[in-house]
Amino acid sequence: MKLAIIIPFVDEAVALPDTLAALFRAVETVDSFEAIDVVAVDGGSRDASRVVIARHPSARVVDAPRGRAAQMNAGAAATDADALLFLHADCRIADDAPIHIANALTGGRAWGRFDVTIEGRSKLLPWISMLMNVRSRLTGIATGDQAIFVTRAAFDEVGGFPALPLMEDVALSKALRGVAGSPACLRACVIVSGRRWDTHGAWRTIFAMWRLRFDYWRGAEPAVLAHRYRPLVARRAPILQIFAKVPEPGRVKTRLASSIGHTEAASLYRDLVERTLKTAAAARAMGVVSEIELWCAPDSSHAAFADWQRRYRVTLRPQRGGDLGTRMHDALASALAAERPALLIGTDCPALDVTYLARAADALKTHDVVVGPAEDGGYVLIGLSRDVDIFSGVPWSTSGVMAITRVRIAAAGAACYELTPLWDVDTPADFARFSSSRTQPMRRAFPWRRPPARSRPHARRS
Repeated sequence: MKLAIIIPFVDEAVALPDTLAALFRAVETVDSFEAIDVVAVDGGSRDASRVVIARHPSARVVDAPRGRAAQMNAGAAATDADALLFLHADCRIADDAPIHIANALTGGRAWGRFDVTIEGRSKLLPWISMLMNVRSRLTGIATGDQAIFVTRAAFDEVGGFPALPLMEDVALSKALRGVAGSPACLRACVIVSGRRWDTHGAWRTIFAMWRLRFDYWRGAEPAVLAHRYRPLVARRAPILQIFAKVPEPGRVKTRLASSIGHTEAASLYRDLVERTLKTAAAARAMGVVSEIELWCAPDSSHAAFADWQRRYRVTLRPQRGGDLGTRMHDALASALAAERPALLIGTDCPALDVTYLARAADALKTHDVVVGPAEDGGYVLIGLSRDVDIFSGVPWSTSGVMAITRVRIAAAGAACYELTPLWDVDTPADFARFSSSRTQPMRRAFPWRRPPARSRPHARRS
């Protein structure tokens, strides 16, 4: 018997490495199937997801219209396997998962699913996992997170996943239950990312999902439910975008180089980039940001960028456009076009830590713009949850950047939250301050506080 593992994905460059690593460990250590075909189905990714998959030569990528149902049906159509396992991009199977599938299917079951263990920060997640598993056993309904598997014959008999924008897993379960009986509810677990619950709040997510399922049971249109579900996806942890230059003498920290020399300035710049990437990676590990993009200038071909990509699991993007404002707007707009909020930072601010990023990410849940002012009159962070034109007519690299930005935000009628001003490294005095700070222990990042509901005033400061 041949098994196909089908993974639908859209912009999952952060989650896919762990998912694929676990999957191929399982594939390489068992011989329960004659062959195992891995089919990843891209619904229109804009990040490095395909690059991640390309690191596994035995995995195939096919394209399909966005939507889990359409993507999973396309994956099933692209293989001649006798059995199908549908695996979400943020789920990790155990090493012996194929053995359990083979035992269930050869034991007479036509379909089934795994128990789930949701992995995240919330203390409610073990209880949520338990309730999901119990509910599935009682109802015979499986969700996509539970890694549904099914024989080809049963899948074809019900016509595959119905063309629904939401609840396609519930609909498939009902159809399979009708023609093939109850599922094999395996107690072996799939590890599921808790990012949805951690980002939006456990109770809020529980209530929203139960309300959607109740309304679906009452007969509500799936398109209407999908419209209500979309904000849960769009408001997940923001993308963190980092602007960086080629770290070569004479191309970075040129103002400071007149005092410390171009070689020392380039060394300093590399140090600052490393610190920024370590902070970013810690923020991603804590669920503060969903993924990290390193926006490179003049392009991403330098060996240093490839090294940082490998060590910190970042997506490389080339900066495009004329002035700094155009390039920043282009970067942020790329995330917003995919219905994702984004935070953009540089590499010059050693005081920017995970707590600061967390406060910024939290602010984007209730504000259009979040900004972190710099002590020299610029800013060290800018974030958008919707496209707001605040980059035109700004005198970049001057002390008036923040003041003009406040005016632009007010003129756009955008709700803005300002963080505490921080300092960055541009002058000899900043360099001395940074050198002093490197001899002191790093401050531990403590839990952050939610920003106030109301925006701060946009009055121009003198």
